[in-house]
Formats: sequence, structure tokens, C-alpha cells
Amino acid sequence: MKEMQHVLSELVIERVGFGIFVLDRDLNVVMWNRFMQDHSGKTAEQVIGKPIFVSFPELPRAWLTRKVESVFQLGSFAFSSWEQRPYLFKFDHDRPITGGVDYMQQDCTFMPLTREREVMAVCVTISDVTHASMMQRSRDDAVTQLQQFADRDGLTGIANRRYFELRLRDEFARWQRYGGEMSMLLFDLDHFKAINDKFGHLVGDTVLRVMAERVAKAVRAQDLFGRFGGEEFVLLLPCTALAEAMVVAEKVRIAICQTPIDVNGTPVPVSASVGGASARLDITSSYEALINEADAALYTAKRQGRNRSVGFA
Repeated sequence: MKEMQHVLSELVIERVGFGIFVLDRDLNVVMWNRFMQDHSGKTAEQVIGKPIFVSFPELPRAWLTRKVESVFQLGSFAFSSWEQRPYLFKFDHDRPITGGVDYMQQDCTFMPLTREREVMAVCVTISDVTHASMMQRSRDDAVTQLQQFADRDGLTGIANRRYFELRLRDEFARWQRYGGEMSMLLFDLDHFKAINDKFGHLVGDTVLRVMAERVAKAVRAQDLFGRFGGEEFVLLLPCTALAEAMVVAEKVRIAICQTPIDVNGTPVPVSASVGGASARLDITSSYEALINEADAALYTAKRQGRNRSVGFA
């Protein structure tokens, strides 16, 4: 009966669908099952009795040594998921190469093998979780894309008002805490209703898209460009004083109006009015107040004849 149990145990160890190997205290390999042999290309005879790093020098020596030593010292299980370390061994996987992973993704379990409460060896199991990891990455990518869509204006692809105000709130809190400079520009297209009335809303949408592309190319990577609604747009300029912001305002205004927008062979002249404001210590009480100041400056620019930039005084 015991002999039958021993034979069955060996068969199970050899035929299970995950890797099993055992290390002694000196990190010598004591057991090496068929899964490990098939995926590593090294037989049990080649690796048993030798330190694991002799057969596999590419393994993360310091990390694996710490893991095994902790099991010997504490006598408790240890784990490592693919999310913490994608793999221990560089095994090939059988998933499509389009999945974005180079090697089999692995979960590892480190189990103490004890006799009379003394840890004699550590059994390490290697589970192939490549499929699960690829599914998780796909879900994460989908969530990221959905979040990006939620933060973007559907027509122009730039930040929508909700996302812009969230970022502005955070930036304003940072400015309140650390000081420095912070400005914003509020601008809209002059006589945009006339463009819609004359050419139609589809042309108006094209004008908004092209205008947004021009402005996006004219601003810095650290600036946040968003659509406030309709033909009104906003630009957050961190670490920027009002004088510098008004230079950017002119750059934006010229980028918009310098060349008529071509819509199906029809040139549509476009200009913009820009209002700028800067956060001021002991005066600017909230980010909403900063928006209101920029809006007041924008109104002044329109009252003075449009197609110009005005800073809040």
C-alpha cells in the first residue's frame, strides 16, 4: 500500500500542470518535476544536486535568496504574484505574441517542508498565469481608455470642463500650499454663431477641431488645455506669471487667426478674444475666483473690439 502511495505521489508530481522544485538550505536543487524540465529544457539529472544559480544564472539571485531564507527562518509560506514580479524563470508561453508579454507570467508559492518543526527544505511551485495576466492587462487598458474618454471633449479631444476643473482645483491647492506663480487664459472664437449660421454646424465643428489642434501645438506640454463649452476654451499655465501668460495669450491668438481655416475648399476666417488672470496671494480666494477674473478680462477684450488679449488688472 505504501509503495502504491509513493508511486502515485510521484506520478502526480510529474504530471501536474504547474512547476515544482525543491531547494535545500544551500539552494541546491533537490527535486525537479516534468513541468520544470519541459519548460526549462533541463532535465532533473542536469539540475538536481547543484545550486539553482549554477543551472540558471539569470535568476534574480538576491530576491530568490531572500524569499527562500525567509521561509527557512519563519517556517511559513511566502508568495509572489505576476503583478509583483512577472516571472521567475524565462519560460516561453503558448499565447499569441500580440498579447504583449515576452515570457510566461508566473505566480510563485514558497512552501516550507518540515520535519519535527524544523524546515528541511523549501518547495517552490510555479503556476502559469499568462492567460489571466493578459486578460487583466486588457481590462486595465480598457478601464484606462474609458477614463481617458471620460476626461476628454468628444469633438476636439482635449480636456473637457469636468476634468479641467478637477485639475485646476488640484493645481490651485498646490499653489496655495507652496506658492509660486499660476495663471490661466480663457478665450473664445469671435462671432462663432455667425459662422454656424452662414456655413452650418458641421463646418462650425470643423472650425472648433482645427482651432483646438492649432492651440495644442502652440502650448507647452505642462500646460492643460480644455474646452469649457461651446466655443469657449481655457488654458491652465502652472508656474507662470501673468506677464508670461499674456505672451502665451498672444501666441494662441495669432495661431488661431493667422490663417483662415479651410473647410472643403472654403476659407473660413477665425479670430479669438483672450482673457488672462493670475493667482495672487491674499487676494485670490479660490480657483472659481480665478476663473471669474479670467472671464472678466475676456469680456473686456470683447468690449474693446475682439481679436485681442487682455489681462485682468
